Amino acid sequence: MELRHLRYFTAVVRWNGYREASRQMHVAQPALSQAVSDLEEELGLKLFMREKRRVRLTPEGSVFCAEAIQTLEQANRAMEAARRAARGEIGTLRIGFLGSATAVFLPELVRLYRSKYPGVKITLDELTPLQQEEAFAKDQLDVGFTRPLTNERAQRFNSRLLYSDPLLAAVPHSFETKSSTLSLKELENKSFVLFHRVGAPDLFDTITGICNKEGFVPKVEQEPRMMQTVLSLVAAEVGVSLIPACVRILRSDGVKFLRVRPDNIKIDLVVTWPKDDESVVLRSFLDLLSANANNIRRKTKQHLP
Repeated sequence: MELRHLRYFTAVVRWNGYREASRQMHVAQPALSQAVSDLEEELGLKLFMREKRRVRLTPEGSVFCAEAIQTLEQANRAMEAARRAARGEIGTLRIGFLGSATAVFLPELVRLYRSKYPGVKITLDELTPLQQEEAFAKDQLDVGFTRPLTNERAQRFNSRLLYSDPLLAAVPHSFETKSSTLSLKELENKSFVLFHRVGAPDLFDTITGICNKEGFVPKVEQEPRMMQTVLSLVAAEVGVSLIPACVRILRSDGVKFLRVRPDNIKIDLVVTWPKDDESVVLRSFLDLLSANANNIRRKTKQHLP
């Protein structure tokens, strides 16, 4: 039994006979009649009671007709769903992101995407770079906003630079300074509060590395697991911190931000996705991201001191 058998059969019912069904379907009447006969033979029952100028369904034919119509409708829905999926109009998109690094652009980007592709289900998970790696390994993410990839990960993932952040010093309001910029050497004897190394090893190592180049090893008192906690501890005068400029968007009462010298260290944010992922949904999201790249960079610069 093929779908064409059901289409020919229901056409005969709809048009109340073979002749009109043949005309409407643009199918030769003998072919239409043979298809219905084949269907009756396969079912082992009669679907029509033949009369001179019209056909009438048998009781079992009426039951079969109702089911055949539902089957054809479902088949049409399945074909349309497949076509929409091929156009990227339906599906799922799982996004991992760094909260402070994406806060100025990701909500608007997701809103624009949903307006263009309302049939795509989007999930958002705020995850550290390490957590994103783990989620990708478990096939729980399609795309991530994270820090630059290691050489090993770059072999399995594509990545694209979105923007680069300078490092800022986050200090309590009681910190005395005569300028809006600060030499790293001025922090040599201060206690540090840094975002935990386990969650973002590259960021932690970059910060400690530039301190080493300035001739001192930072005394790290605490390593919170959330950037908001870093700022809270700075406000409480537990220590000072070095952070990407994007963190300024977080609530920071009691904290002031200063540009640091030397000002040659940049913290990159990249978008990354598996090299073997060729889904249309992902491709449409990346296209939208590319179209808004300049606007994203402009927004991130607005948060520099």
